[in-house]
Amino acid sequence: MTERSPMLPPERTRTLILASALLRGAVAAGLGLGSLAVLVTVLWISSPYPDSGPGGALRTAAGIWLLAHGAELLRPDTLSGVPAPVGVVPLLLVAGPVWLAHRAARDAAEPDEGGRRPSQAGVFSAVTAGYLLVVAGAAAYARGGPLRVVPETLAFPVALVVAGAAAAGVWTAAGRPFGSLPSWAPLVLQEAMARTLFRDRAATVCRAAATGAAVLLGGGALVVAVALGRNAAAAQESFLVLSGDWSGRTAVLLLAAALVPNAALWGAAYGLGPGFAFGTGATATPLGLSGTPAVPDFPLLAAVPAPGPATPLNWAACAVPLVAALAVAWCVLRRAAPADGPRARTWSPRETALTTGLAALGCGALMALLTSAAGGPLGTGALGAFGPVGWLAGPAALAWTAIVGVPAALLVRVWRLREPGWAWRRDVPEDDGKKTEDAGRKEEAGKKKGRRGKKADPVEPKRTAASATPASAPAATPPAPAMSGPAAAPEEDAMDDEDDAGFEPYDFLPTDPWHEHGKDWHGKDGREARWASLKQGSGGLMADFPAHIPAALRSDEPSAAPADTDGRSTRGAQGGPGAPGATP
Repeated sequence: MTERSPMLPPERTRTLILASALLRGAVAAGLGLGSLAVLVTVLWISSPYPDSGPGGALRTAAGIWLLAHGAELLRPDTLSGVPAPVGVVPLLLVAGPVWLAHRAARDAAEPDEGGRRPSQAGVFSAVTAGYLLVVAGAAAYARGGPLRVVPETLAFPVALVVAGAAAAGVWTAAGRPFGSLPSWAPLVLQEAMARTLFRDRAATVCRAAATGAAVLLGGGALVVAVALGRNAAAAQESFLVLSGDWSGRTAVLLLAAALVPNAALWGAAYGLGPGFAFGTGATATPLGLSGTPAVPDFPLLAAVPAPGPATPLNWAACAVPLVAALAVAWCVLRRAAPADGPRARTWSPRETALTTGLAALGCGALMALLTSAAGGPLGTGALGAFGPVGWLAGPAALAWTAIVGVPAALLVRVWRLREPGWAWRRDVPEDDGKKTEDAGRKEEAGKKKGRRGKKADPVEPKRTAASATPASAPAATPPAPAMSGPAAAPEEDAMDDEDDAGFEPYDFLPTDPWHEHGKDWHGKDGREARWASLKQGSGGLMADFPAHIPAALRSDEPSAAPADTDGRSTRGAQGGPGAPGATP
């Protein structure tokens, strides 16, 4: 139907796309209603003494399906004749309708084979409208059954739940983007959403808030499991008393399984401090159970603490919000001060505290919403209030996660940024740092060896003094070469050798190789030797031509030469110019 055809105009194709989305929403609602109707019908068939015919069973299935969306039901057949409300929603049943509506909107918003993506607003409206049409039909059909729907609850929260699931499906099909805000939004928020850094912070806040709520839910389930284990005999007796045949016990077991998320939220509210209402005249908190509870006969209610003051085991439930606050702080720290990132990427203390506080606010909002859905009335009179109170559990979750989570996040951040530090604080990899450290050690050892070489080098006569010597005067005897390093300063070299233990020094070239071989540094042989060494070290970059001694430097060559045993200059003995008795 969504295939573009050359025989149809574009307007007709868009209409078919919206019609397909409307049909998807209706099919999703029909699948959820049909699945629950099949289950109720099987239980009705297996019951040995059914109270009504197949019409009554189907109307009951329709009422339970609407209850799974958050609608409030009424039981008209009561002993007092006053219709009793049923407002406790089995949260496990909510997962089926929400997932079906989400999947329908996601599939309808996917692009077709031609790569064209349908209008997101149109798909959302069509899927929601198709689903709500089935909701309206089911509400009208269940009006004459044992569970009737309160009409006001069809708009809120049933329509809101369906619209939220459809919107999430369209958002998923688009790739879960953090798009721009509408034009009527404040300019500050629009500019903030355009920045990638803001989107990263927002994703961290949402993830940390969801983590805190999940930890609270899991901790509450653990509290209920421990309480049921302690009162296993009472729970078993309640389960056996409610029904004597296997079909009835199966129905009780399925209802208890559907209420397990509710029980987990009750346990979380109990650990947070506000507790839950056990009727209009009783409240269960970690400090004890006060008032006179109205206890219906149901297996999960065996986990409720006994009346009277609390024990240390009851106080242990307060560890649940403590762990949740630490989980929120840890989730924020994974981005604020990552263990495998450089120090330059860490957030400031203000950013860390603000993000943790916003995550605590989100966790409190989630817990307020969930605990409000987990409770509700189960009748009139004493059962008019049953379960946790959302406007108390939400602020308690906010207080726990903010008071504990923000300081914990700041302290762990300071611990990770301490001076000794971990390896993650370095801005370079560990191997490169090790190589740099080894190179520094070698350089330091080379400097020490160079200092020792300077101490051991022979002292070269000053060229100015040599050139100032008259040509006719006999050449002065050159100073004796300085003693070698070990003989000159044995104590200093011994200390340097101890410092150099374990270090591998550089391979330095001899500081004065020409003096060792009897060559003059400024002579022709010395210049040629230095030129050959530079050419060899250049790696072939230096041109191949002989060393040239400029004329200006030839006159600077030392005229003094070592004297022979007779006190005459060597150059003079050879008839050099300027020597006594030299041949012109």
